[in-house]
Amino acid sequence: MKHAFHLLLVFIGLSLAVTAAPAKPNIVIIFTDDQGYADLACYGNTKNKTPRLDQLAKEGTRFTSFYSQTVCGPSRSALLTGRQPIRSGGWGMPAEEITWAELIGKAGYQTACIGKWDVSNRRAIIPRMPNAQGFNYFYGALGANDNGVVKLHENNEDAGSTRDMGGLIKLYTDKSIDYLKNKRDPKKPFVLYLAHTMMHTIIDASPKFRGKSKGGLYGDVVEEFDFETGRLLDTLDELKLADNTLIIYTSDNGPWNQDKYTKRKKGHPAGAIFWGEAGPLRNGKGSPYEAGYRLPCIVRWPGKVPAGRVNDAVFATIDFMPTFANLCGFALPKDRHIDGIDQSDLLFGKRETGREFFYFNKAGVRKGKWKYLRANAHFHGYAVDDQRPKAEELYDLEADLGERNNLAQKHPQLLAELRALTDQLEAKK
Repeated sequence: MKHAFHLLLVFIGLSLAVTAAPAKPNIVIIFTDDQGYADLACYGNTKNKTPRLDQLAKEGTRFTSFYSQTVCGPSRSALLTGRQPIRSGGWGMPAEEITWAELIGKAGYQTACIGKWDVSNRRAIIPRMPNAQGFNYFYGALGANDNGVVKLHENNEDAGSTRDMGGLIKLYTDKSIDYLKNKRDPKKPFVLYLAHTMMHTIIDASPKFRGKSKGGLYGDVVEEFDFETGRLLDTLDELKLADNTLIIYTSDNGPWNQDKYTKRKKGHPAGAIFWGEAGPLRNGKGSPYEAGYRLPCIVRWPGKVPAGRVNDAVFATIDFMPTFANLCGFALPKDRHIDGIDQSDLLFGKRETGREFFYFNKAGVRKGKWKYLRANAHFHGYAVDDQRPKAEELYDLEADLGERNNLAQKHPQLLAELRALTDQLEAKK
C-alpha cells in the first residue's frame, strides 16, 4: 500500500512538472545612442575590439535588418509603446501613451530604467517620467548630453549632475549591477532597460580606455562600452540569471556622420570624430536612408534563441511590446493601433522571415527587398543629403544596400503600390 501511494505521488509530481507553465523570462535591453551599424567587429569593423559583444553574438542571433528610428526621442517612444513616433509622440510622448513597462508590471514583473529617458521633453514632468510610465526604479538623465553636462534623477528626485562624460558608461553599468544585486526582488522576474548616453556626442572615454583603441576617441568609447557590457553579463552569470534572461542589444539610431555638423556641434573634443561607422549603408542619423534606421541587434536567450545564427529578416523596436506580451503574459491595449508584431517565432528560429513591411516614419516603406521613399522624405529637416533631388526613390536593397541606384522610373506599378502602402500609415490611429 505504501509503495502504491509513493508511486501515486511520483505520478502527480511528474504530471505537474509537465503541465506547469514555463518560467517567465527576465529581460535586459541594452540600448546605445547614435551607434553606427558597423561599429562592432561582428558587424564588420576592423579597428574596434569588441570581444564581449562578439561573444554575445556567437551565443545568440545577430540580426542584420533590424530597425529603430532615425533620431533619439522618437526612437525611444517607439520602443516603449510599439507605436510609430507619429502616434507615440517622440520627445513629447504624452502621459496617455501606454508602455510595455506599465503592462508587464501587471504580469508580475518588476521594472527598472537606467540611463537616458528622452521622452518627457527633457524636463522633469512627473506624469511623463519613468515612474509614472511603469518603471519601479529609475536612475539616469531625462535628456542628452549635448552641452557636456548630464543632469541626473533617481526616481522623481534630483540626483545631481556630472560633466564627466567619460564616466557615464561605467556609472550606468554600476547602477544596473547594483539593481540586479541589491534592489530587485529575487522572487519576481524583472525587466532592466539600460539606455546609455554614449555614443552621443559629447563623447568621452575613461582614462583606462582613452587612447587605447585603433579607432580614435570614438573607438575608445566603443571598446569601453564593450567592456562594461561584459561586466553586466558577468553579473547575470554570477547571480545565475543568464539561462532565463532574454538579452537584446541595439541602438536608437545611426551615426551622426555628416561632416557639415562638425561645425554645429559645439563642445565635442577638438579633432575627434564623434560618430561611428555605417559600413555599406548610406548617410546616418536623421536621414531616411538605411544608415539612419538600420542598427546592429544581438539577441540571446540560452536554449531558446538559436546560437551562432545570422538573420536578415526585418525586425524592429516597435515589435518589442507585442513580443514581450506573448513571452511574459500580458494583453496589448485594444484602444489604439499597435504597429509592432509578435516576433517570438523569429527569435526562436521557428521562422526565418520577419515583417511583411516596415514603415519608415512617414517617409516611406520597406516591403521585402524593396524600399520606397517619398519625394519629401526627411526628418525634422536635418541630416539629409544636401544634393538629394526632391523625387521619389525606389531601391532594391538586396542588390543595392547602399541605395545608389534609384529604380523609380523602371517600376511605376510597384512605385504606386508602395506609395499607397506608405499612405496607410497616417490613416491608422
